[in-house]
Amino acid sequence: MFGLKTQMISKDQALTGRPDPLPTDDIHAVLGTPIKGPFPEGLETVVVAMGCFWGVERLFWKQDGVYSTAAGYIGGYTPNPTYKEVCSGQTGHTEGVQIVYDPAKISFNQLLKLFWEEHNPTQGFRQGNDVGTQYRSAIFARTDAQYQAALASKDAFEHDLKARGLGEITTEIYGPDEDTPFYYAEDYHQGYLEKNPGGYCGLKGTGVVCAI
Repeated sequence: MFGLKTQMISKDQALTGRPDPLPTDDIHAVLGTPIKGPFPEGLETVVVAMGCFWGVERLFWKQDGVYSTAAGYIGGYTPNPTYKEVCSGQTGHTEGVQIVYDPAKISFNQLLKLFWEEHNPTQGFRQGNDVGTQYRSAIFARTDAQYQAALASKDAFEHDLKARGLGEITTEIYGPDEDTPFYYAEDYHQGYLEKNPGGYCGLKGTGVVCAI
């Protein structure tokens, strides 16, 4: 029924993309901070995918200690893809949100707790009614400490999910040494739910608490 949208494409089948980044905002619509680096010293960055990136970005920009967020594409093969290309299932990318945060104000474990609790990480190539490889769950760690913490939290949370009758976690977790560039999405996706307060938000957790 959904064709390519539920089949992960191979690198040699992916769209070719383009060499230049898409034009996009430079300043965060809510926080007033830059959405592109370099960022101030002492801040850390991580990228997460939890389904449609509109609601995910809003979830994290609301957190004290988060300096900036941005919507984009990550985890696939096509350089600088468009939203239409990503939705076709022919880029391999997820809809991701880049989070820039101050670890002195909000810990990575606090971000992980939000990540696990605010979506369903057991659904594979979908999130609720949103179906496609771009909606898969993923964490793209940018430091080894983030990577190890993400792996440990996955194992612990999966145990709790199974105790509640849910399946195995399908979340992909990438380490800092893997080649996972983040491509910024088009202007209208940045801060989308600030610009469109009545817009769609597909976030829905399982009700299971992540004990971090």
